[in-house]
Amino acid sequence: MSDADAVPTLSVEGLRTGLRCPRQYEFAHVHGLEGEPAAGDDRVDLLRTALCDALRSADADREALESVAADRLGALWADHDERFHSATQRRHERRVLEATAAAYVEAVGIDHAAGIERLEAEATGGELVGPGLPLSSTLELSEPSLETDAVRIDATVDYVTVDGSSLVGVRFVPTVAPLGLLRYRSDWEGDVAALFTDHFDPESAAFDPAPVGALLETAVVLDGLRGLRDRLGLGDRTCRYVQIPLADRSGTAINWVRDDVETSLEIVDLTNGYVDHHTFGMTHEHRNETVDDRLAAVATELVSGPYDPTARWAAIEDHACPTCEYTVCCQDYIAREVGFDG
Repeated sequence: MSDADAVPTLSVEGLRTGLRCPRQYEFAHVHGLEGEPAAGDDRVDLLRTALCDALRSADADREALESVAADRLGALWADHDERFHSATQRRHERRVLEATAAAYVEAVGIDHAAGIERLEAEATGGELVGPGLPLSSTLELSEPSLETDAVRIDATVDYVTVDGSSLVGVRFVPTVAPLGLLRYRSDWEGDVAALFTDHFDPESAAFDPAPVGALLETAVVLDGLRGLRDRLGLGDRTCRYVQIPLADRSGTAINWVRDDVETSLEIVDLTNGYVDHHTFGMTHEHRNETVDDRLAAVATELVSGPYDPTARWAAIEDHACPTCEYTVCCQDYIAREVGFDG
């Protein structure tokens, strides 16, 4: 394929960034100016790797999963060079990771491991356990006048399992807090639909890039799972997308006297809030025409530019600028900071 025929690519992280601020997207994903990783991301990566290794090599048995995950986590932790203020804090952070791994096995690990075994027996080949299994969705852009008429959007899940008649993509995340309303609603109709449409309504003051981005991500992941399902010969299963938090301390209980750590996990199935039952009734697939159409529009804007945040600047300035790493070189932010009144 020649460069002229190449399909441009985006990522789901790019989609989320573009929803927060198109100028931030330009700095991070067009010019490649990488920001600093969030605190604790390395620990999440350690636990993600340990759990995926356990799912790949252990039987669907509690003791086996916990043992492999603990051994792998211990080996990774020994090489982990994060700076802590004391040896006590380092021991504590390891205990939290171990408690999170145990909570995962207790909540869904055994069932998901059994589902992976079932899929491995059915699949015609290919990887089912990552971390970072690549998925992609190719869609038509909403403006055919551009040099290209399609874009590929890349996403990842950490493993794929089966639950009943559904193929389930699972991604480990630091926290599900950014999902907002999606954590508490199990239907598209009503609050979720209103949140999504209001975010894009120029007459509305609503600004919810994180949950809106999660819905766009869900559309990409589900389409990618359908492609994986077809490539591996896994029948006509519907597809689902689940996020599992590994660094959310809201469910962690610490008994300092007994030196004991316990935690629970808030597992979120994003499919429930995404599926439009009208579209599902017509296609028999977990789809949402409203989200899919908006995904094409957002992708078109990110492919074509010009990344101008002016139209939503008031909301962006309030919600994105305070934590943005690019304000020191952002012409829009600097212009407001040094502007004169009157």
